[in-house]
Amino acid sequence: MSTHKEIKRVTTHVLHEMKRRGEKIAMLTAYDYSMARIFDAAKIDVILVGDSASNVMAGHETTLPITLDQMIYHASSVIRAIKRALVVVDLPFGTYQGNSRRALDSAIRIMKESGAHAVKLEGGEEVKESVIRILSAGIPVMGHLGLTPQSIYKFGTYQVRAKEEAEAERLVRDALMLQEIGCFAIVLEKIPAALATRVSGMLDIPTIGIGAGGGTDGQVLVSHDLLGITKDFSPRFLRRYLNLYDDIKDAVERYIRDVRERDFPNEKEQY
Repeated sequence: MSTHKEIKRVTTHVLHEMKRRGEKIAMLTAYDYSMARIFDAAKIDVILVGDSASNVMAGHETTLPITLDQMIYHASSVIRAIKRALVVVDLPFGTYQGNSRRALDSAIRIMKESGAHAVKLEGGEEVKESVIRILSAGIPVMGHLGLTPQSIYKFGTYQVRAKEEAEAERLVRDALMLQEIGCFAIVLEKIPAALATRVSGMLDIPTIGIGAGGGTDGQVLVSHDLLGITKDFSPRFLRRYLNLYDDIKDAVERYIRDVRERDFPNEKEQY
């Protein structure tokens, strides 16, 4: 029997066991109670309370503006819905870079105030001290390499990362370092599939890919993209499973029409 079918609660140990057995890990973002409850009922393995909330929930152009308080609010909403999934929360921009003490304080606030199970932060060697300090408090850490959206102004583009040999080798070193210091998994975002497959094969911990091909140990997508709630984001790696933007818009237009034509509410829909 596969690990993900028999488990009642997904933990970091379960994810390691899934990798060992060659079972793929499914991960999605969620930011609110109602959506998280559906995902958990569907038996998603991991829910990421992503700083992508800055984009899809708040309408910002980048992930940079979202605050720690806002991330804790979203994480708390998700946690109240969860019975099975592992919930990982992004540390937002400015809460861990260059200051390991602040990183620890930020991670502790997320864990204590939201009840989340782990945190995620972007970067390799440059965030090593922060990762070590968070891990020293017993808080599980998921790494994130490749395209790191919090560094958008440094790179100036959301294009594929690590296509050049030097950057690819640096990513390999960073992945091995993150594993060595104790991260339980690593997200690999928008890097060549061959490189992601190579890194995944070198590591004992699971890799979760987004735009990194099928050779990673799991996949993650932003739920609003998968469900077709967003319309203006169509990268090659995105598969839309629904077109909810048009479906919701159509439902609202029909509601407006029914109200204006005095069709809603009818006699059966009143007391």
